[in-house]
Amino acid sequence: MKNLLSGAAACALSVAFVGEAAATEWNASVWGKRRAFTEHVEKIAELVSEKTNGEFTINVSYGGLSKNRENLDGISIGAFEMAQFCAGYHADKNRAITVLELPFLGVSNLEEEVAVSKAVYDHPAVAKEMAQWNAKMLMTSPMPQYNLVGTGDPRTTLEDFDRVHNVNVRGVFLCGREAGRQMIAQGRGKIINAASIAGRRGGIDQLAYGSSKFAVIGMTQCMAKEFGPHGVTVNAYCPGIVDTRMWDHIDTVRSASLGIEKGGARAAIVKTIPLGRQEEPEDVANLVSFLASPDSGYITGQSINVCGGISMN
Repeated sequence: MKNLLSGAAACALSVAFVGEAAATEWNASVWGKRRAFTEHVEKIAELVSEKTNGEFTINVSYGGLSKNRENLDGISIGAFEMAQFCAGYHADKNRAITVLELPFLGVSNLEEEVAVSKAVYDHPAVAKEMAQWNAKMLMTSPMPQYNLVGTGDPRTTLEDFDRVHNVNVRGVFLCGREAGRQMIAQGRGKIINAASIAGRRGGIDQLAYGSSKFAVIGMTQCMAKEFGPHGVTVNAYCPGIVDTRMWDHIDTVRSASLGIEKGGARAAIVKTIPLGRQEEPEDVANLVSFLASPDSGYITGQSINVCGGISMN
């Protein structure tokens, strides 16, 4: 048999291959606490025990067997027989099913979402990719609160998109244009734009913000080309997970969606930072001070990460 996996949006169940003798006890790795997101796993365990008169049991473990970003790894080495995983947590390991996380997939109800997910899971490309982890997709873990009805305001309306781009893109353009005119007239100057590691690669729930920061990085390069001959340098800084009120809000929302205590989502992200701590505003200020100083006089057109290594370019 194969290890089983289950997941949301692209969160799925998988099982591992075992020997000829049928296993009488399996361990299933999930995370957080028991909630709607995991009830189908609990139901499978209940039905398996019922149909086999208790001869086949599945023990559901909430975080006791693996971290939520390591369930595929655990499946691959046979640490447990079943696991729930979320494609967005490690897109590099399950590229094929991340298609289910497209923001405009077009599903309008739960039945459609399940049908689309099953069709993707049955595709040969998905089966081949999961085989690399000694796993087989079993079933989807749909999360209607994300994919169908939403929570609170719409995720990204046209008005939201325009508002973000008016500030992050038009604002940078207008400020750069006016500053550039003055600096060209005086024959020297330094323009420093605010970008982000969100502008380095696409991310879930970052369509407006991420695309605006991609634009800032592009405008920084264009300005550097145009203003360079006049003695004006143009660079940008790309912060990561900075300890600000914005990240307090992000942590509150993400922790709630995962069914974990407040602070849990932030802690999970901080664990992925090679330097092992969350970024402080002073870390950003130090880079900006350097870019504004004479010591950076021969640097232009660069968007420099200051993120503790969470993004490397």
